[in-house]
Amino acid sequence: MRTLRFHDHGDPATVLRLETAEPPQPGPGQVRVAVQACGLNAADWALCRGLFPGTLPRGVGLEVAGTVDALGADVAGASIGDAVFGPAPFTGPAAGASEFAVLDTWFPRPAGLDPVAAAALPMAVETAYRGLDALGVGAGTTVLVSGGGTMIGYAAVQIAAHLGARVIATAGTTFAGALQAAGAQVTPYGPGVAERVTALAGGLVDVALDAAPPSGVLPELVRTVAAPGQVLTLSDMAAAGPLGVRTGIGDTGMRLCHFAIPEYAALAAAGRFTIPVAAVHDLDDWRAALATSLSGHAHGKLVLRIGR
Repeated sequence: MRTLRFHDHGDPATVLRLETAEPPQPGPGQVRVAVQACGLNAADWALCRGLFPGTLPRGVGLEVAGTVDALGADVAGASIGDAVFGPAPFTGPAAGASEFAVLDTWFPRPAGLDPVAAAALPMAVETAYRGLDALGVGAGTTVLVSGGGTMIGYAAVQIAAHLGARVIATAGTTFAGALQAAGAQVTPYGPGVAERVTALAGGLVDVALDAAPPSGVLPELVRTVAAPGQVLTLSDMAAAGPLGVRTGIGDTGMRLCHFAIPEYAALAAAGRFTIPVAAVHDLDDWRAALATSLSGHAHGKLVLRIGR
């Protein structure tokens, strides 16, 4: 099979190779899928640079959609040919950016949700839901989502609104209108954000979820809440500790929330939830996708189309 992976750590443009390898074999409780589409994320490039190091080679591509083509032992509820999607493990010699991938966790792909749209969902939905869940967001909560224009932030705005929260989001002009249509009050990011947020909220917000790339905004977010522990960042781990801000890594109050993925996939199939897809590239064109991702100006999810 063809697979995109790295044999050394370093700059992804240098260490990644599109090469041929043996298809993975599903272990107990796993399925193997013939991959149709694979979502790309900043986490893929972080893996190339040494995040969560392990035995090499390693693959990239943390979310896939495809059809089941092999079953491991003790698998129930799946059959050859099923259309599925889900998060792809990244600890083996190949991951989702491959013609075949093994999955530990998978879900039926709802009718009406195409493979590209399905592959865009798992990481954004699970990460956003996990952060909101850790903050206790629910009906009646006023939540600030910093970085509403990132795909995790975009998902968090929609999820929080669906949970019945009042949502205020920071975002640029690209997604401001869509976020407002999803139920958020939107203000620009940048200097003075704390004053703008508290003016919109009529006082302090209950909690704040930071999904923006590290930019020095955490001190501003702390000023929008009553205590620093009411802010959780999914990105700026280095700045969080001195400020007393919670982080998305090592927080004992966080749990994996894969259970939320099928609910929001069903909403996506019904046209009530979306992760915007900026571009779809063939696997052979992975360098163009990488360049766009690293530019910071993708303006949506980037997806590799691998099979039909």
